[in-house]
Amino acid sequence: MEPPPLLLLGVSLVLLCSAGLTRSLTITSADQSMFEKAQGEKVTLPCTFELSEEDEGPLDIEWVLIPADNQKRELIIIMYSVDRVYDQYYAATTRRMQFSNLDPKSGDGSLDILNLKAADTGTYQCKVKKAPGVQSQKIQLTVLVKPARTKCSIEGSQEIGKDVTLKCVSQEGSPLLSYDWRRVSGTQHLPATSVLNKNTGELLLKNASREYSGRYNCVASNRVGTDECSVELNVTPPVNTAAIIVGAIIGTLLGLSVLCSIIFCFCKKHREKKYEKEVHHDIREDVPPPKSRSSTARSYIGSNRSSLGSMSPSNMEAYTKTPYSQVPSEDFERTPAQNPAFAPSKVAAPNLSRMGAVPVMIPAQSKDGSIV
Repeated sequence: MEPPPLLLLGVSLVLLCSAGLTRSLTITSADQSMFEKAQGEKVTLPCTFELSEEDEGPLDIEWVLIPADNQKRELIIIMYSVDRVYDQYYAATTRRMQFSNLDPKSGDGSLDILNLKAADTGTYQCKVKKAPGVQSQKIQLTVLVKPARTKCSIEGSQEIGKDVTLKCVSQEGSPLLSYDWRRVSGTQHLPATSVLNKNTGELLLKNASREYSGRYNCVASNRVGTDECSVELNVTPPVNTAAIIVGAIIGTLLGLSVLCSIIFCFCKKHREKKYEKEVHHDIREDVPPPKSRSSTARSYIGSNRSSLGSMSPSNMEAYTKTPYSQVPSEDFERTPAQNPAFAPSKVAAPNLSRMGAVPVMIPAQSKDGSIV
């Protein structure tokens, strides 16, 4: 039985279409669509293709970086067009991205990325155009950072019976980081009471004993690398706190006593210097005091008293009229040559009366000293 003519015609059209599709441009490197590499390494993103006789237009190969935010535009990284390579579109990748094959039109448009950085993480797309054929392929690249600058430390008192925590932290490294502790001295096994947290890097040693002493090593790791550090644990008997306190008190008292002694000596020295200065400026006792005017006046009055005995009542009136200005003083005892600037003044008896002077009657004496 022969098939109907319409069925034969449909089969012929399907075969023709299949033949046309097989002869169009195709990308053959579709085996791997995800890559994970470490920072600083090199990666090759594959993009191989096959052309057909029907693809007669110019060949264009583009590598673009698709941003995580769909609102942003795609960034052209490198392009091959009209037998020329253009790689100055994306400054961050200049001289780090290049075609693997020096002649991409041969069917290999793979991309090499040198010295990978964390910022290179993203989705890359390879587009191959040769009219009328157009094909593309997406590849996800993840750049991981190896653990680096890992530091180990000890938290807690390293005394017998106390809980001690060993810490391990990497300053660099892509998540997820995993930490593992091991003992590298003694039995090389972690104590039975230890508790390890691989995510935080903490190793808790409960109720520590002398047997826990030794060197411990921590290894930080992720999918692309490892880094490590070590620390020395020395578990000792408890410290005598009472003795430390007593020693501190005694030391403080000794310090205060020394300080007080220094202050006392300083004050004593200062007082001695002050006393010496005062004694140096005192007046000596064996030096006679200077003459005063009162002593001169007394000597004059005494001499006059001795002469009053020879006066008689007849000359008493004349004596009472003697001006008070004639009483000698210390200044008047000086000769004119000694004090030319000042001359003794003379005041008459009437003037003295107007000034309030009172005449005094002095009794006369006989030659034998009796009062007349």
